Parts: sequence; structure tokens; C-alpha cells
Amino acid sequence: MGVAVEDAAEEVVSRAFALIYDRHARAAYSLAYRILGSRGPAEDAVQEAFLTVWRSRSRYVPERGSVRTWLLAIAHRRAIDVLRRNVVHTRRQTVVEDMEDRWEASERTDVEVVRREEAGEVHAALGELPPPQRKVIELAYFGGFSHSEIAGLLEEPMGTVKGRMRLGLEKMRGHLAGDAA
Repeated sequence: MGVAVEDAAEEVVSRAFALIYDRHARAAYSLAYRILGSRGPAEDAVQEAFLTVWRSRSRYVPERGSVRTWLLAIAHRRAIDVLRRNVVHTRRQTVVEDMEDRWEASERTDVEVVRREEAGEVHAALGELPPPQRKVIELAYFGGFSHSEIAGLLEEPMGTVKGRMRLGLEKMRGHLAGDAA
């Protein structure tokens, strides 16, 4: 009888995990893709996130937030981990790319150079924001979530989310305007 109960419990847990995956995998992938900018690494980050959820499912505390919030926080951390791992690889390729840049300069446009510089400036401005403001901006612009979805994810009032968004964007605007001057 004990084996039958364990098998039934395992089946319930497996179905619950499948349901969590079905409901939240798209949002987790979207978040990871926005952070990493590439399909393969984003898929890796999401896979690592769901493995973490499976392994640490007993540590989920409903009082601290919804399953979606917990899962997306894990996905965010895994995407950052993948990004950090790729830094070493990127540094190695920088030497090669610098050499390629010398040979392929005619193929690079001024527009692409400006776009990359602007992206770096925006990333730096985002990095200077307080974490609550940075989080709502990342969820909106990199995660594709609406204000109401962000409020649900963070379990914060809509006004708080909008206020953090407004303050964060104002600070970024000031930072970017200071760079332009």
C-alpha cells in the first residue's frame, strides 16, 4: 500500500509540474530571451530554471509570492548566470572580432555602430537604477509585460508599479541626457 501511495503522490507532483510549465514557460522564455538576446542561450536558461524549480519545489513559500513570480525570479537569475558564463566566451571572441572588424569595416554601417553605442548607454543607465525600478522596467521592456501583469507578478499595487516605472524612466532619461550633453 505504501508504494501505491508514493506512486500516486509522484503522479500528482508530475502533473502539477507539467501544468506550471504549460502556464509559465512562455513568460520565462520571453524574459530569458530579452536578457540574453539569443534563442539557444534563452532556452538553456529556461531549462535550468525549470530544473531548479523541480529540485527546489519543497522550498516554495506561497506567502512570499505567486508561483509565477517565484519561477520568473529563478528564470531571471538563470539567464543572468548564462550571461555571465558567456562573458568569458565573449572576451575570447573579442580579439577575433577586433581583427574581423579591421577586415570587414566596409560591411559595418554607421547606423549599426550608433545603435550599439546607444544600447550600451541604455544598459548603463538601467544598471544605475534602484532594483525595484529596474525590475519593473525590465519586466515591461524586456519581458513584454503590461503594467497590470507586472503588478500581479510582483504582487504590488498598480500605482506602485506605475510610479516605479515613471521614476525609473525619468532617471534613465536624465542619465542619458547627461551622456548626450
